[in-house]
Amino acid sequence: MNQTGKEPPALTQWEQLREKVVEAIGATMDLYGVTHSAGLLYGRMFFEDRPLTLEEMKDKMKMSKSNMSYAARALLDANMIEKLDTKQDRKDLYQAQGDFYTFFRSFFSTKLQREHDVMTASIAQVMPDLKELILHPDTPDDVRHEALKDLHKLYHAVEFYEWLQTFVDLLKEGELEKVIHDIQQRRRTDEDPVSD
Repeated sequence: MNQTGKEPPALTQWEQLREKVVEAIGATMDLYGVTHSAGLLYGRMFFEDRPLTLEEMKDKMKMSKSNMSYAARALLDANMIEKLDTKQDRKDLYQAQGDFYTFFRSFFSTKLQREHDVMTASIAQVMPDLKELILHPDTPDDVRHEALKDLHKLYHAVEFYEWLQTFVDLLKEGELEKVIHDIQQRRRTDEDPVSD
């Protein structure tokens, strides 16, 4: 029963099918750092043909205003929805990011760029001191040995973060999509050759 004490109307077959996809979206949203309920909100907004106000989102989700605001903020922070410049009756309007490629590119390039920047800054700060420790004549042999192992691991990490920066650049520029699209096209051609 809903808040009015009445049974909600039964979902049509089409609504049930849509709801299955919405539930799947909600179930995978932990990957993007948002809650299940925020994922459900995104899923419902994804199927909307128009932008929604916070009030409309609250009604659709049957959530409290504070929970609704929190979910909307999490989706905004993850670039899954956007706040539009236009308003409806002086209320802000929000729309789901409907282009999965754009969302994926934006979300993961931002997260991976952050990892790259934090880690390379830390490694760059630590490596000179680590080298100095290794070369210092007063460093005990056991400490020098462990420091050398750490230095080797950090050189390997530097290689990885150079690779990661290249990956992020390809992702940001949309080049990765082109490469994957070409591979998919070749697979389709190989799997479904035209007979003579």
